[in-house]
Amino acid sequence: MSRIGRMPIQIPDGVSVDVSGKTVTVKGKLGTLTREIPDEVTVAVEDGKVVVKKKVETSKRCKAFQGLVRSLINNMVIGVSQGFEKVL
Repeated sequence: MSRIGRMPIQIPDGVSVDVSGKTVTVKGKLGTLTREIPDEVTVAVEDGKVVVKKKVETSKRCKAFQGLVRSLINNMVIGVSQGFEKVL
């Protein structure tokens, strides 16, 4: 069983993460990204880390959304700090 959703996301220098209601906004030197999060999870910023938590511990749907949202926010942080490059 994967435990990706439980791992906190480290916020690098120059990146700010704002959680307001169901909206997560990540700002960095390369731009700003915003994403709505589903009702099954909650997102909080604690001690320079982003933490994604399930609302219902035993729900399979909540477990799936926890991993998904954690990966999406991690990709947002990488995108605004380092950017992405695709080599063809």
